[in-house]
Amino acid sequence: MGTSDWVSTSMPYLTPRGQGQADAWSGEAVGHGRRGTQRVVQAGEVPAPGQVAELLGIAEGRPVVVRRRVIELDGEPCELTDTYYPVGIARDTRLAGTAKIRGGAVTLLAELGYVGVRVREDVMAGLPRPDERETLRTGPDEPVLRLARVTFDADDRPLQVDLMTMPAHRRRLRYEIRIG
Repeated sequence: MGTSDWVSTSMPYLTPRGQGQADAWSGEAVGHGRRGTQRVVQAGEVPAPGQVAELLGIAEGRPVVVRRRVIELDGEPCELTDTYYPVGIARDTRLAGTAKIRGGAVTLLAELGYVGVRVREDVMAGLPRPDERETLRTGPDEPVLRLARVTFDADDRPLQVDLMTMPAHRRRLRYEIRIG
Protein backbone atom coordinates (compact mmCIF):
# COMPACT_ATOMS: atom_id res chain seq x y z
CA MET A 1 0.00 0.00 0.00
CA GLY A 2 1.59 3.26 -1.07
CA THR A 3 0.89 6.63 0.45
CA SER A 4 -0.60 7.89 -2.79
CA ASP A 5 -3.49 5.40 -2.90
CA TRP A 6 -4.64 5.25 0.73
CA VAL A 7 -5.20 7.98 3.29
CA SER A 8 -6.14 6.94 6.82
CA THR A 9 -8.34 9.08 9.02
CA SER A 10 -9.17 8.31 12.64
CA MET A 11 -12.88 9.14 12.75
CA PRO A 12 -14.23 5.75 11.59
CA TYR A 13 -12.29 4.09 14.42
CA LEU A 14 -13.84 6.31 17.05
CA THR A 15 -17.49 5.91 16.08
CA PRO A 16 -19.65 2.93 17.15
CA ARG A 17 -20.87 0.87 14.20
CA GLY A 18 -24.50 0.19 13.35
CA GLN A 19 -26.22 -3.15 13.90
CA GLY A 20 -24.65 -5.82 11.69
CA GLN A 21 -21.86 -3.60 10.36
CA ALA A 22 -18.31 -4.88 10.18
CA ASP A 23 -15.56 -3.34 12.29
CA ALA A 24 -14.09 -0.06 10.99
CA TRP A 25 -10.91 -1.59 9.55
CA SER A 26 -12.73 -4.27 7.55
CA GLY A 27 -15.17 -1.64 6.29
CA GLU A 28 -12.43 0.78 5.27
CA ALA A 29 -10.51 -1.93 3.42
CA VAL A 30 -13.63 -3.06 1.53
CA GLY A 31 -14.19 0.56 0.51
CA HIS A 32 -10.78 0.41 -1.19
CA GLY A 33 -11.53 -2.93 -2.86
CA ARG A 34 -9.24 -4.78 -0.43
CA ARG A 35 -9.55 -7.24 2.46
CA GLY A 36 -8.78 -6.00 5.98
CA THR A 37 -8.48 -8.44 8.84
CA GLN A 38 -6.96 -8.56 12.29
CA ARG A 39 -5.62 -11.24 14.57
CA VAL A 40 -5.83 -10.87 18.33
CA VAL A 41 -2.53 -12.36 19.50
CA GLN A 42 -3.02 -11.70 23.22
CA ALA A 43 -5.77 -10.40 25.48
CA GLY A 44 -6.29 -10.16 29.22
CA GLU A 45 -5.06 -8.35 32.30
CA VAL A 46 -1.49 -7.08 32.48
CA PRO A 47 0.38 -4.55 34.64
CA ALA A 48 0.15 -1.10 33.03
CA PRO A 49 3.41 -0.11 31.31
CA GLY A 50 4.65 3.41 32.11
CA GLN A 51 3.31 5.13 28.97
CA VAL A 52 -0.09 3.46 29.29
CA ALA A 53 -0.35 4.27 33.00
CA GLU A 54 0.44 7.91 32.29
CA LEU A 55 -2.14 8.13 29.49
CA LEU A 56 -4.84 6.41 31.58
CA GLY A 57 -3.99 8.48 34.67
CA ILE A 58 -3.20 5.46 36.86
CA ALA A 59 -0.11 4.20 38.67
CA GLU A 60 2.41 2.21 36.67
CA GLY A 61 1.95 -1.51 37.26
CA ARG A 62 -1.77 -1.26 38.11
CA PRO A 63 -3.83 -3.86 36.24
CA VAL A 64 -5.29 -2.97 32.85
CA VAL A 65 -6.89 -5.05 30.11
CA VAL A 66 -5.01 -5.25 26.82
CA ARG A 67 -5.93 -6.53 23.35
CA ARG A 68 -2.80 -7.00 21.19
CA ARG A 69 -3.56 -7.27 17.50
CA VAL A 70 -1.80 -7.68 14.17
CA ILE A 71 -3.74 -5.72 11.56
CA GLU A 72 -3.54 -7.17 8.04
CA LEU A 73 -4.33 -5.91 4.57
CA ASP A 74 -4.86 -8.61 1.96
CA GLY A 75 -3.18 -11.10 4.29
CA GLU A 76 -0.06 -8.97 4.89
CA PRO A 77 0.70 -7.32 8.27
CA CYS A 78 0.41 -3.53 8.05
CA GLU A 79 0.02 -2.42 11.68
CA LEU A 80 0.52 -3.57 15.24
CA THR A 81 -2.08 -2.25 17.68
CA ASP A 82 -2.16 -2.70 21.44
CA THR A 83 -5.35 -1.34 23.01
CA TYR A 84 -5.50 -0.87 26.77
CA TYR A 85 -8.61 -0.39 28.94
CA PRO A 86 -9.11 0.38 32.63
CA VAL A 87 -10.07 -2.86 34.43
CA GLY A 88 -13.25 -1.20 35.72
CA ILE A 89 -14.45 -0.97 32.12
CA ALA A 90 -13.08 -4.13 30.52
CA ARG A 91 -12.66 -6.84 33.16
CA ASP A 92 -14.98 -9.81 32.51
CA THR A 93 -16.11 -8.41 29.11
CA ARG A 94 -15.34 -9.52 25.56
CA LEU A 95 -12.60 -6.86 25.55
CA ALA A 96 -10.57 -9.20 27.79
CA GLY A 97 -10.80 -12.13 25.36
CA THR A 98 -9.24 -13.03 22.03
CA ALA A 99 -12.51 -13.55 20.13
CA LYS A 100 -13.40 -11.08 17.40
CA ILE A 101 -15.90 -8.44 18.52
CA ARG A 102 -18.73 -7.84 16.04
CA GLY A 103 -18.69 -4.17 15.06
CA GLY A 104 -15.39 -3.64 16.89
CA ALA A 105 -14.41 -2.65 20.41
CA VAL A 106 -15.77 0.91 20.13
CA THR A 107 -19.21 -0.53 19.42
CA LEU A 108 -18.95 -2.86 22.43
CA LEU A 109 -17.82 0.04 24.64
CA ALA A 110 -20.91 2.01 23.59
CA GLU A 111 -23.12 -1.00 24.37
CA LEU A 112 -21.51 -1.09 27.83
CA GLY A 113 -22.31 2.61 28.32
CA TYR A 114 -18.88 4.08 27.53
CA VAL A 115 -18.84 6.58 24.66
CA GLY A 116 -15.81 8.58 23.65
CA VAL A 117 -16.32 12.28 22.96
CA ARG A 118 -12.72 13.50 22.70
CA VAL A 119 -9.53 11.96 21.36
CA ARG A 120 -5.91 12.99 21.67
CA GLU A 121 -3.35 11.52 19.30
CA ASP A 122 0.42 11.84 19.26
CA VAL A 123 2.43 10.62 16.27
CA MET A 124 6.16 10.00 16.28
CA ALA A 125 8.55 8.36 13.84
CA GLY A 126 11.37 5.99 14.70
CA LEU A 127 12.98 2.68 13.89
CA PRO A 128 11.15 -0.54 14.75
CA ARG A 129 12.25 -2.92 17.48
CA PRO A 130 13.45 -6.29 16.15
CA ASP A 131 10.16 -8.03 17.06
CA GLU A 132 8.14 -5.30 15.29
CA ARG A 133 10.38 -5.50 12.23
CA GLU A 134 9.90 -9.26 12.07
CA THR A 135 6.10 -9.13 12.42
CA LEU A 136 5.68 -6.18 10.00
CA ARG A 137 8.22 -7.67 7.57
CA THR A 138 10.25 -4.48 7.25
CA GLY A 139 13.96 -3.88 6.83
CA PRO A 140 16.18 -2.74 9.72
CA ASP A 141 16.45 0.80 8.35
CA GLU A 142 12.77 1.28 7.44
CA PRO A 143 11.14 3.73 9.89
CA VAL A 144 7.77 3.24 11.53
CA LEU A 145 5.11 5.64 12.70
CA ARG A 146 4.02 5.26 16.31
CA LEU A 147 0.58 6.62 17.06
CA ALA A 148 -0.62 6.91 20.66
CA ARG A 149 -4.35 7.63 20.97
CA VAL A 150 -6.32 8.30 24.14
CA THR A 151 -10.13 8.33 24.00
CA PHE A 152 -11.96 10.31 26.71
CA ASP A 153 -15.62 10.26 27.79
CA ALA A 154 -17.85 13.30 28.46
CA ASP A 155 -16.40 13.59 31.98
CA ASP A 156 -12.86 13.66 30.52
CA ARG A 157 -12.03 10.19 31.86
CA PRO A 158 -9.82 8.02 29.63
CA LEU A 159 -11.71 5.01 28.25
CA GLN A 160 -8.96 3.44 26.19
CA VAL A 161 -5.40 3.87 24.97
CA ASP A 162 -4.28 2.63 21.55
CA LEU A 163 -0.58 2.23 20.78
CA MET A 164 -0.08 1.61 17.06
CA THR A 165 3.04 0.87 15.04
CA MET A 166 2.90 1.20 11.24
CA PRO A 167 5.57 1.06 8.52
CA ALA A 168 6.00 4.73 7.57
CA HIS A 169 6.36 4.10 3.84
CA ARG A 170 2.97 2.31 3.75
CA ARG A 171 0.92 4.95 5.58
CA ARG A 172 -0.33 8.46 5.17
CA LEU A 173 -2.34 9.88 8.07
CA ARG A 174 -4.82 12.72 7.63
CA TYR A 175 -6.21 14.95 10.35
CA GLU A 176 -9.14 17.30 9.82
CA ILE A 177 -9.94 19.84 12.50
CA ARG A 178 -13.22 21.71 12.66
CA ILE A 179 -13.12 25.05 14.43
CA GLY A 180 -16.32 26.56 15.76
